[in-house]
Amino acid sequence: MRPFSVPKFVFDVMDFHHSSKEARTVYIHQHYLYKKIGDPEVTIMIPAFNEEASILFTLQSLCNTKTKRIIEIIVVNNNSTDNTEALVKACGVRYINETVQGITAARNAGLGAARGKYILNADADVLYPPEWIDEMVKPLEQNKDVCVTYGRFSFLPSNNSGRLSYFIYENIADFSRFLNRKFKDEAVNVYGFDFAFRREQALAVDWFNHPKDAHEDGWMALKLRDKSFGKLYRVKTPESMVWTSDRRLQSDGGLWNGFKKRIVRVLTNSQEQHPGLRV
Repeated sequence: MRPFSVPKFVFDVMDFHHSSKEARTVYIHQHYLYKKIGDPEVTIMIPAFNEEASILFTLQSLCNTKTKRIIEIIVVNNNSTDNTEALVKACGVRYINETVQGITAARNAGLGAARGKYILNADADVLYPPEWIDEMVKPLEQNKDVCVTYGRFSFLPSNNSGRLSYFIYENIADFSRFLNRKFKDEAVNVYGFDFAFRREQALAVDWFNHPKDAHEDGWMALKLRDKSFGKLYRVKTPESMVWTSDRRLQSDGGLWNGFKKRIVRVLTNSQEQHPGLRV
C-alpha cells in the first residue's frame, strides 16, 4: 500500500534543516565513524553534481541506519562548482573525483573504488529509511539466484504541493510498472537511486557501460540477468521505501505533465523493447 503521509524518519532528518551546516556535518561525522570500522561489506555509491542543498540530508539518513553491517559511503564528485566537496569532506565520508561528466562515468568511478561485496546505488537528493540497507542486501545474501534488488520510492512534496496528488500519481505509476513487468521488461523499473547488486558480478558485465540510447541503471540490471547471474527482485517491504525530491518531475514539466505521460503509457501500453529506456 502506498504511504499517504510522510514517515517520521523523514521529519527527523529534515528537522536538521534549521541547524547550521557545521552542526550537521559534525553529526554525520560522529555517526558514520561507528558504521565503517573494519572492511566494508556494503558500499553505498552516491554521484554528486552541485548537491550542496541536499546531500547532507541524504548522508544523515544513511548514517541513521540500523544495520550492523560494516558500510562505506563513496561520494563521486562529478565536476561540482558549489560547496559539495567541502561539505562531504567535513562529514568524513570517502570522496573521489570524476572529471568525465555524466552519470555513467560517475557510477563507474564509484564502482571502481568500492570495496564492499554488495553495492547499493543511491542519489544525493533521496532520504533512506533506517532499514533500507538490510532490506536491499538480504535477498542478495540469502538467494544466489537473485542478482539485482530494486525498491520502491515516493515523492517529497515541494512548491506547497500536498501528498494527495503525489499519492495518486504514484499509484498510477505502480500500475505502469506492473505493465512493464508483464509486457515489456522488468529492467525498465530499476532506478539508479534505489538498487543493489554484487560488485564482482557488475565488474564481469562491463561495469555500467551501455549503448548510446540506454540508461545505466536498467542496462546494468539487464546485463546481470541476461548473463545468467540471476533474477531481478523487487523489494516491497514498507521499511524499504525511499523518499526522493520531486525535482525530476519538475524538470519534466511538473506533476500534471507526469500524470499525462503515465496515463498515456498505461492506455497505450507502449511496447518499446529497449529495457534501458524510460519514457
